[in-house]
Amino acid sequence: MSQIGIFRQQPTGYKAFIPHPFPQKGLVAWDSFLINQLSKGNLAIGKLAAVDQLIPDMDFFIYMYVKKEAAHSSQIEGTQATLIDYVKAEAKLADANTPSDVDEIKNYIQAMNYGMQRIKTLPLSWRLIQEIHGKLLKGVRGQHKSPGEFRKTQNWIGGPTIQTARFVPPPHHEMLQALSDLEKFFHESFTQLPALIKAGLIHAQFETIHPFLDGNGRIGRLLITFYLYKEGILPRPLLYLSEYFKIYRKDYYDKLDRYRQDGGVNQWLLFFLEGIRSVAEEAVDTAQRITKLREKHLESVSHFGRNAETALKLLNKLYNQPVVDAKAVGKMTGINSKANVNNLIEKFIAAEILFEITGKERNRRFLYKAYLNQFKEPLSE
Repeated sequence: MSQIGIFRQQPTGYKAFIPHPFPQKGLVAWDSFLINQLSKGNLAIGKLAAVDQLIPDMDFFIYMYVKKEAAHSSQIEGTQATLIDYVKAEAKLADANTPSDVDEIKNYIQAMNYGMQRIKTLPLSWRLIQEIHGKLLKGVRGQHKSPGEFRKTQNWIGGPTIQTARFVPPPHHEMLQALSDLEKFFHESFTQLPALIKAGLIHAQFETIHPFLDGNGRIGRLLITFYLYKEGILPRPLLYLSEYFKIYRKDYYDKLDRYRQDGGVNQWLLFFLEGIRSVAEEAVDTAQRITKLREKHLESVSHFGRNAETALKLLNKLYNQPVVDAKAVGKMTGINSKANVNNLIEKFIAAEILFEITGKERNRRFLYKAYLNQFKEPLSE
């Protein structure tokens, strides 16, 4: 029998998953494989936490890394817009090819930032999660599926009907007790489980309960970061697993399914901890690459002669807005002369910092390609 729960026949014919009281005693089997993977995860998290002290201007890194997470997490749920689409839209430089669902990425970022601010003064609670959920679905796909409220009806995962569904979460009355158990688990200490193990269990248990009509995946992935940040494991919101879950999407869903079956908890945790290790190490590498890139380009613009000071101002702005046009450059630098703006842009192009991406002579747009490439997002030009 599963340590997580059982499938129980419902009056209308389908089987729904009913969680056991959580957590069950002996939920985690401490074998050598799990201990080794946990050790690797903790080591990687330690290096990631130290990056904040080792690398200057971490805000440059975090600013775009949050956008990358938002894009990947939204894409797992079917959003077509990419990181570059969002960057263009944020700069008000979207074009006719920008997918209409780019606002889903915008909402994810707003929900994440809102949550990170609120969690500094509030406990991690369902009240807070409901507030975040309301911001996630405001004005986008799912806006009519009770944003900010737990479901009062049955939902299911996969399949056109509940009878053919891949998984049916607990009915509403069972769901409320499962949520209560999980919220208590956020704050308990008697199990003495390591934080990374608890984060993995919280995510899997939340996805099992599936308390919203829409947006469960995105909220569940945010919970990982919120929990680790609240516990002091991360000094800043630096760890995001959506890219890992997206790359290994089939394994992600398979391991969540196995989590609800006999002996599946450890398999899920091994997968989750490998994601922690992989993502943390990649984040450290990315932060270091961005620092080296910035040093290189600071050196380049320092040789721009009398334009050097203005060029430095523009370069620093590009880390927040890596897609620009001439009007944006003028606003960023305070240059009023169109000719002087174009002259500065040409110097950035010659230094291979900016690249023109429209192929047109008018209404040109420019991309800080080397910076965006550090996030390994495929760029369409």
